[in-house]
Amino acid sequence: MASGSTLSKAIELVTKATEEDKNKNYEEALRLYEHAVEYFLHAIKYEAQNDKAKETIRSKCMQYLDRAESIKGFLKKASKDNKKPVKAGEGGNKKDKDDDSDSDSDPETKKLQSKLEGAIVTEKPNVNWSDIIGLEGAKEALKEAVILPIKFPHLFTGKRTPWKGILLFGPPGTGKSYLAKAVATEADSKFFSISSSDLVSKWLGESEKLVRNLFELARTHRPSIIFIDEIDSLCSTRSDNESESARRIKTEFLVQMQGVGNNTEGILVLGATNIPWVLDAAIRRRFEKRIYIPLPEENARTGMFKLNLGTTGHSLTEEDFRLLGKNTEGYSGADISIVVRDALMQPVRKVQTATHFRRVRGPSLKDPNVILDDLLTPCSAGAPGAVEMTWIDVPGDKLFEPPVSMSDMLKSLETSKPTVNEQDLKKLTQFTNDFGQEG
Repeated sequence: MASGSTLSKAIELVTKATEEDKNKNYEEALRLYEHAVEYFLHAIKYEAQNDKAKETIRSKCMQYLDRAESIKGFLKKASKDNKKPVKAGEGGNKKDKDDDSDSDSDPETKKLQSKLEGAIVTEKPNVNWSDIIGLEGAKEALKEAVILPIKFPHLFTGKRTPWKGILLFGPPGTGKSYLAKAVATEADSKFFSISSSDLVSKWLGESEKLVRNLFELARTHRPSIIFIDEIDSLCSTRSDNESESARRIKTEFLVQMQGVGNNTEGILVLGATNIPWVLDAAIRRRFEKRIYIPLPEENARTGMFKLNLGTTGHSLTEEDFRLLGKNTEGYSGADISIVVRDALMQPVRKVQTATHFRRVRGPSLKDPNVILDDLLTPCSAGAPGAVEMTWIDVPGDKLFEPPVSMSDMLKSLETSKPTVNEQDLKKLTQFTNDFGQEG
């Protein structure tokens, strides 16, 4: 297609659309408006020579989209009431127009908001601040932004206002989403957990409406928290190669987070990302606090091994835990969790592969207060009292689970490697130096 021909075709279509609109041929006008918008979007992407031209076309495009949406709504209403929609720019009783507009937009708003209501966390995740080892800076910042303003509102008056946007960034598996769960548990606020799939729609213009409705829903339920995991998938740097839909979503986010006329009081936007350097600069600025969630230090790693073992029977000493913390430099909290989970399976594997069992004394599975002398636990063939048998021959209520040992941990550590590479850590350190703060 020759240069400029797409834009010419768009202008031709929109001219016909406005004529049909004036002549009250609303179905045809709607078709032509939508067709024209497609050509305009194509022209923005491939023909517009500079940013000013693109912005002019985009502005006109939004006007035609708004009129198309208005006609679509009126046609829906007219099909129910057997009435014709009002003419574009036509006068009339203001009250009637307002009533039409309200009844017109309500069903669509309700539909979009009902789609978003699935993102509201209704049950507390049951993760407390004490469940998170380390990250004191991040916890304090979140308490400042969420807990204190609700409990002591008089502290946040005048120029002292709570944070409106907090970005948690760092390597994968360091506890960013876990911190968000703690916020959802501890805060007396409505919590919205959002992913890109909740906001991206194949229908033209619906994605930005979902963003707008998300913030309207948050305002309705304030105090509220909007948590957007992997925010980089929605708000990466704007470029000429991206789709118009992606650009409009980012623009709507910018407007809703800190736009003129939008009241964000009582709303905290909490974002999490592993790759903060891809975020659009304007989005990054709206996150007033940018907190680096680093890989855990040695003491934190030691505590994580204890926390992940929980109440499971084990024979590890304090020295063993310290050694594990020392030997897992570069491991994230998620990596340590995987090591422990694998170690917890080692006793199960011993049961499964054992060829001999011996009798031991231990608590009954049915009643831990009752001590039995005939429980069976796996052992080597040469162990005292060893009886040749397999797990199939062991009664279900007579198995004594072998405790997790240090050798089980070391065996799992040999096969579980850290998932964070040095290159990403350098980028995160650089981003922290430029834009963030230590967590």
